[in-house]
Amino acid sequence: MNGLTILGSTGTIGVNTLDVVENHRPDTEIIALTANRNVDGMFAQCERWKPRYAVMADSASAEQLEERLRAAGLETEVLGGVEGLEKVASLPETDAVMAGIVGAAGLLPSIAAAHAGKRVMLANKEALVMSGQLFMDAVTGSGAELLPIDSEHNAIFQCMPAQFGAGLEQAGVRRILLTASGGPFRTRALSDLETVTPNEACAHPNWVMGRKISVDSATMMNKGLEIIEACWLFNTTHDRVTVVIHPQSVIHSMVDYIDGSVMAQLGNPDMRTPIAYALGWPDRCHSGVEPLDLFEVRKLDFEPPDVGRFPCLRLAREAMDIGGTATAILNAANEEAVAAFLDERVPFTAIPALIEQALEAVPNRPASNLDIVLEDDAAARRFVDEQLQQRVS
Repeated sequence: MNGLTILGSTGTIGVNTLDVVENHRPDTEIIALTANRNVDGMFAQCERWKPRYAVMADSASAEQLEERLRAAGLETEVLGGVEGLEKVASLPETDAVMAGIVGAAGLLPSIAAAHAGKRVMLANKEALVMSGQLFMDAVTGSGAELLPIDSEHNAIFQCMPAQFGAGLEQAGVRRILLTASGGPFRTRALSDLETVTPNEACAHPNWVMGRKISVDSATMMNKGLEIIEACWLFNTTHDRVTVVIHPQSVIHSMVDYIDGSVMAQLGNPDMRTPIAYALGWPDRCHSGVEPLDLFEVRKLDFEPPDVGRFPCLRLAREAMDIGGTATAILNAANEEAVAAFLDERVPFTAIPALIEQALEAVPNRPASNLDIVLEDDAAARRFVDEQLQQRVS
């Protein structure tokens, strides 16, 4: 692998990917970098990496970047919008795509990379949540390589036997043990959750993440989405995925085998580990992550999740049972509800309530093509927006 496109290069995943490339993968050429509106961050990355292409999803930001690059004498070609994202994800000179765009916005370029037969390093869990069968069909049909970047799914991938694609039973696997830190509110009094602030919800105890995914961790919707993602990645059903609260975030997930063995992947909580694993696969390469000191860790704690405290776990499983576009509706409603919470328009506890209302109100359809998925995604967003408007009036 030599030619790399990074979708979401100014975000946490993108920045960490560039760090691994700079320090440990000198053979990698950065073909394209993409961002949404962060012109300053993208300009700095273009100065350093001089990619062939830079894409801004926001058209006005693309114009600003174009002006700054030309003034600086840089030759990087600037593209804009979803079309630009899809183009750089499927370029012939691109061997691998780091899919690090957060949320539904990452679906189309991620699936374009899959259709183009690339090595897809998937950090965008929403692509599988929204269009699981369509995405997996694209991977299979094109011969693409799909490597998970979420620390949990990367850990599971490392612990799975090579033949897991045939199903867990054929691979001798009893179940997947999906670990979760429990977020910042694991022990917070339930009566206090109504009044928690966005800054409190974004203060993750172990991981450095963006604000949206940090809130998802606080509600544990992040883990709900990961249950759905695990089912598609590892060809299983949600009843064989058990969530385990593990506050230290040292064990990133486990695989429980029918012979009584449990395989676990451990490491310091640092996204550069799964990124380096995917960049080097099937070989290993340095990541820059400090070695795990088990004597410093000293103990590992485990507990079952409190579904009453974290109703998003239940909602994710219910959406899987419903099938069709229900998981896309779940994801869209969550994105809109989280955005409203971050804007301080609704309390923290309104997030799962709005999601549940959307699942009940928005008609579910078979997810037979991307147009239907995107239409139901939009319908769920309109529904949540209407509920938010009613709160104001």
